[in-house]
Amino acid sequence: MTTQHRHILPDLAAMEALGQRIAARLQAGDVVALEGGLGAGKTTLARAVLAALGHSGEVPSPTFTIIETYDAPPLRIAVAHADFYRLDDPEEALEIGLDDYREGAALLAEWPQNAGGFDHEPGCLSIRLEKRSESGEDGRIAIARGGADWLERMP
Repeated sequence: MTTQHRHILPDLAAMEALGQRIAARLQAGDVVALEGGLGAGKTTLARAVLAALGHSGEVPSPTFTIIETYDAPPLRIAVAHADFYRLDDPEEALEIGLDDYREGAALLAEWPQNAGGFDHEPGCLSIRLEKRSESGEDGRIAIARGGADWLERMP
């Protein structure tokens, strides 16, 4: 069973506020699957979650490294931030040791479909980001779908 919420994000402050709400509810073992086209704001939202968890400093996009890790402490919980854009086959996620990175950590996953997706996991919060510019509005729309573990803690 899943539940869905729609968030209008007119500016960066709204994106950061959503990141704070996600971070407040995030637990080890969870996956935040960030979906959307190029430039939709996936890395921006991941940065907001990491900042809300206690990270200060740069958060490089993991497009080329594929996975960046953040330890607890200083974060409230350990996080693996992954960008699967460059994967051609979901098996590649296993080959790079994704399961090892996830051990005791939450996963922020950009382009999750390239790693086979995570929607089947009860701890998956999928967030699809879309630009509002097509409708003449600024900002983004975030459509959040939570797995069973998120039913009581949707942001």
